Amino acid sequence: MTDVTTLLLAMDLTGVFIFGLTGGTLAVRHKLDIIGVLVLAVVTALAGGMVRDLLIAVPPATLRDDRYLIAALASGLFAFFFHRPINKLVKPVMVLDAAGLGLFAVAGCGKALAHGLGPIPAVLLGVLTACGGGVVRDILVAEVPRVLREEIYAVAAVLGAVIVVAGQRLGLPEVTVAVAAVVAAFLLRVVSVLRGWSAPRAPGTQ
Repeated sequence: MTDVTTLLLAMDLTGVFIFGLTGGTLAVRHKLDIIGVLVLAVVTALAGGMVRDLLIAVPPATLRDDRYLIAALASGLFAFFFHRPINKLVKPVMVLDAAGLGLFAVAGCGKALAHGLGPIPAVLLGVLTACGGGVVRDILVAEVPRVLREEIYAVAAVLGAVIVVAGQRLGLPEVTVAVAAVVAAFLLRVVSVLRGWSAPRAPGTQ
């Protein structure tokens, strides 16, 4: 259990930093000042996990462990000072967002399972963890949240969470399953953007 707890904590903190980078980078792109960059980084990094913890009925990890807030603030400062090399990456926000999406989907689902929730609620909380911060981030800069657009987004989070649930049911090694789930969610998200894949829309709409 200790190994699983350590793994979930590591994924949570890594996801916090990566998602914070997406918020900070997007804030710089919208020409916000340093306060705006830090605010967007923090809410992007922490909102989904806080809602998840409240729904599980445990005190939010963000309020119990200073490392969460430190990681979020550090990501904002990193984006503020090093946005130029970050933006040299191909589609930097999308790539970082895909990485954070996979990490948070797996960590969120794993934490829900560890607290005794069933498979379906665990998958839903994994998706909420992965998508919640990004929704707040996009709304704050007046963009339609990615999860509501035609791009594959929530589906990638669902895939990662389902792999975690399946791995637990089959009794597979937690670390191997977690890594596979993160990679699967990341690849589906990135490939869907590069190939132009989209979720189904209502018949007769463009």
